[in-house]
Amino acid sequence: MSERLAIAGSGAIACGLAAVAASRGPVSVWARSDGSCARASEKVNKLCERLGTEPDVTVSRDPDVLAGATFIVEAVVEDAEAKAAVWRSLNGHLGHDTVLATTTSSLPIGALARASGHPERFVGLHVFNPVPKMDLVELAFPDEATAATRDRARALCAALGKTAVEVPDTPGFVVNRVLFPFLFEAVRLKERTGLDAESIDMCMRLGAGHPMGPLALLDLVGLDVAAAIGETIGTEVPVLVRRLIEEGALGRKTGRGFHVY
Repeated sequence: MSERLAIAGSGAIACGLAAVAASRGPVSVWARSDGSCARASEKVNKLCERLGTEPDVTVSRDPDVLAGATFIVEAVVEDAEAKAAVWRSLNGHLGHDTVLATTTSSLPIGALARASGHPERFVGLHVFNPVPKMDLVELAFPDEATAATRDRARALCAALGKTAVEVPDTPGFVVNRVLFPFLFEAVRLKERTGLDAESIDMCMRLGAGHPMGPLALLDLVGLDVAAAIGETIGTEVPVLVRRLIEEGALGRKTGRGFHVY
């Protein structure tokens, strides 16, 4: 991998991306709290062990850990202001030709690029969870992105063993734009009929050949994240999703969503 990769964030996407990249070269991860730093270190080590790679990853709360990076990926919560705040806080730690990327799954790339202060070096790098298993990366560029930025983003995806597809800067890009209306319709079916989650998921696995049922997939994504995506792409979020969020049942990460884990 020709780029020196750094990741700002410590959640599932950040840790998965760090673990995948670790076999290609050193990776730095910036976490924003002691707790998230410890959890990210443990998660990355476990993922690297599962992948059979050496964990050549430095996880730190000090933003100086990003110094020297040529490609920085922001992977924080799906909120435009939170992402903009990250770029503002990191401005003094960025090289003059560092490519800036965001893993947003639904937010407008043009607006995030302008918030970064360097739209010519900005790219939407939408990787999918779980990162080690999912081959696709949706690449979305602002109008200001240079040819060099575009080339380097594609080259990074190739170095990580991913398939990059350039998509338009439209809310939800391609996958989520098509996927979430379908996922939420499965929720509404449950609301209307009372059919249990396992039966709905089994029908879609066995009848449509899906590797995972729609309600299990929502649990994997996280119901809070799913609701945020739905709002961004203009798809009505089902009442049951909002009720589970209020109960703190966000899916796999909390041990309960439509299923119990």
